[in-house]
Amino acid sequence: MTPAAATVAPFGSWASPFRIERLTDRVVFLSEARGIGGVRWWLEGRPDEGGRQVLIRRELDGTQTRLTPEGFNARCRVHEYGGAAVLISGDLIVVSDFVTGRLNRVVAPDQLVAFTPVKAWRYADAIHDPAHNRLIAVREDHEDSMVASHGEWNNDMVSIDLTTGAVSILAEGSDFYAAPRLSPDGSMLAWLEWHHPNMPWDGTELHLAPVAADGSLGPSRIVAGSRKDWISQPRWSPSGVLHFVAEPEGWMNLFRLVDGRAETITSFEAEFAGPDWQFGYVTYDFMADGSILAIARSSGRDQLVKVDNDGEISPIDLPYTELSGLSIDGDRVVLRAAGPDRPASVIELDRNGTVTVLRQATPHKPEREDVSIAEHIEFPTTGGRMAYGNYYPPTNRSFVGPANELPPLIVTSHGGPTAAAFSGFATGLQLFTSRGYAVLDVDYGGSTGYGKDYRKRLELQWGIVDVDDCVAGATFLAEQGLVDGQRLAIRGGSASGFTTLAALAFTDTFDAGCTYFGIGDLRAFVKDTHKFESRYLESLVGPWPDAKQVYLDRSPSLHAEQITSPVLVQQGAEDKIVPQSEAERIVDALFERRVPHAYLLFAGEDHGFRGHDAIIRSFGAELSFYAQVFGFTPADDIPPLPIQFLEESRQRAQVPGNN
Repeated sequence: MTPAAATVAPFGSWASPFRIERLTDRVVFLSEARGIGGVRWWLEGRPDEGGRQVLIRRELDGTQTRLTPEGFNARCRVHEYGGAAVLISGDLIVVSDFVTGRLNRVVAPDQLVAFTPVKAWRYADAIHDPAHNRLIAVREDHEDSMVASHGEWNNDMVSIDLTTGAVSILAEGSDFYAAPRLSPDGSMLAWLEWHHPNMPWDGTELHLAPVAADGSLGPSRIVAGSRKDWISQPRWSPSGVLHFVAEPEGWMNLFRLVDGRAETITSFEAEFAGPDWQFGYVTYDFMADGSILAIARSSGRDQLVKVDNDGEISPIDLPYTELSGLSIDGDRVVLRAAGPDRPASVIELDRNGTVTVLRQATPHKPEREDVSIAEHIEFPTTGGRMAYGNYYPPTNRSFVGPANELPPLIVTSHGGPTAAAFSGFATGLQLFTSRGYAVLDVDYGGSTGYGKDYRKRLELQWGIVDVDDCVAGATFLAEQGLVDGQRLAIRGGSASGFTTLAALAFTDTFDAGCTYFGIGDLRAFVKDTHKFESRYLESLVGPWPDAKQVYLDRSPSLHAEQITSPVLVQQGAEDKIVPQSEAERIVDALFERRVPHAYLLFAGEDHGFRGHDAIIRSFGAELSFYAQVFGFTPADDIPPLPIQFLEESRQRAQVPGNN
């Protein structure tokens, strides 16, 4: 259909080819892809099964088999965010039980045998040590007695006997452990440790210790990293050389340990590892000829590259901008990939560069003419600096907006806050753009993928730099004549939810906001959140309680009297990262001051909605919310969301002197 034949309709009211149901309709969330001996494996998070993760095996003939039974969630909760919930080593297949924390051996499809003790213990990042008939894993101890004696959960690195399930400690004393990795001959073990108040990217230590004949560890030594230097993803080459990622020159590049000394492999303005929010990330692997295949991120996009032994980098052209979970199997590469007009998929890449899609996250293939392709933009922000984001213009081949109208803008940003904007096809964003909204996904100062200096901008400045950059991005697009500066909304979840609330409380830029499990009171986050992030705010805001006044000044729920724009608050009842009480503090503050708002609480959901009903209802509510606030009728048949005090607010605004 040509633009001349398109229907003219107000922005935001367009009938979209992307139904809301596409968010969950036969959709799966793909992770932990790998290839071993021609067989392919991955996890599928399934909204129609309450978001539970299912282990899938794909045979050489393409046959796919579900290995975990219905009702079982192959997911771990170490650090709450989990990751590395599956171990595959020859005939040994082990999965973590999200509910109990126990490890289970997969003995046949739909048949599991639990073998770790019935205790409040969680495990992650397990590796197989066949010489000692054991697993080596990170353990997180939630036993009441342990919490009582330590004041928090306890983390250590343990050995798990595969015959008896007996658990013994290999390393203890640090606050956190990750990435145990055995050398190919089994004689050495490498792992990461770090300490409060650090998050991994603040500083980790790479330890190395000999493995004795009885499986015990000899004295360990730190071979790289410190409490101020980030080390990530230790991995042994087939020839027994320890590799890792570090950023001594300001970018996360590849290194190897040679004669006890770190040797630079790459010196490139790109990030070869992202922030370690979960266990088990793999962004580089070894090819048969000794070269390395790696994922390098810069300017908000991922690139697959080949790194020769001398460090020379050769990019590999692919139609994807988001890559993860890289696994090399012979002359084939398996990884998770997404492109601007290509949904997330598990793909296989052969030696000729031919891509085979093994599993796509959604069965719906988007039509290119209806997809809004992100433009990576740079815009001026506070202090004469520049910030970045992905701008998505409203796109729908069947509709255009009126000639005298500009589209409303929805500004969003990533969670974390130490993370990055996603540049691949995201149904959630396309649902907005195809209805006539413009979207800006901001990579504010503090984001990853732009080097250490850019990431460090957020230190002690959370709630300032991120808010400034979101405001600057919205202002820039309005000044460029691309969006309606009188219809600006901001949305976000978790850390981005905090940015959303702070922007509403401390600036007058936005006319509406939607927060998903967002942080409103920074004091509550310090007191109520889980161990992994319990000291995170020391680097983002300041040490507690020494910087108490800063926490008070930046907590948007404590300044709700300054919020005048309508707010939609959405929360999972089982969220342990941002508890329900946090959302209700915000709602209570809004109610007390009669600020227009709506509150939706989803039973059974935690930090990130995974169930079908919650995903569909929450998005429909958000569409209804914007339509009511901005004054148009959505094309979708969705129930109107009750917004408390909205009409009252409009009536007050009409009274002379209140504008």
